[in-house]
Amino acid sequence: MRVDPAVFRQLDLRVHEFLSDVPLHDVWRVELAPRDGEPDMRDVRAVMSDALLVSLNPVVRGLFALRAFLGRLFRWDGERPARTTRSYARRLTDKDHERSLEPPGKVEGPFRLLYVFPTEALGEAINSTVHAFSCLALVPREGGYFLYWAIYVRPGKALTRFYMALIDPFRHWIVYPSILRHVQEAWRAPVRPISGCA
Repeated sequence: MRVDPAVFRQLDLRVHEFLSDVPLHDVWRVELAPRDGEPDMRDVRAVMSDALLVSLNPVVRGLFALRAFLGRLFRWDGERPARTTRSYARRLTDKDHERSLEPPGKVEGPFRLLYVFPTEALGEAINSTVHAFSCLALVPREGGYFLYWAIYVRPGKALTRFYMALIDPFRHWIVYPSILRHVQEAWRAPVRPISGCA
């Protein structure tokens, strides 16, 4: 389900300009079945909501719980003024604000929404371990849709490089495949948004 980042970069998306100075860490893609009407990013975010992700397998739930515990223990997470000033929210234009289907700045788990366009959404996470971005893009294909999930990570701290090297095997082999399988299944049974995941 991982794809060549070059494929993602060819898509007509706001994120390419918005995060032009941030390395693209990796990209995932999953095929979604067709749906009636014209689904948009709100439908994607509904099937990726925190409330639905609790249905993932016990290993994935355990990894999320372990990360939350370590975050509390080492004070990696939480709002700090210095982190707010580093946010890329300052790059949002008036047009970005107008196009967004949800208000920028909304906190959802470890992420803060930057924008939610009809076929693209971008969230930002800033903590002691990483300054990262999660981009979702919904692209029509023959017989349904492709959902792309791209992760960007700002370089800098030695802790970031160590942290990403530590978690990448879990992301690649357990967490992301499980989440994307869940998204495929949940997409076939539409639900209303509860709390989104960008």
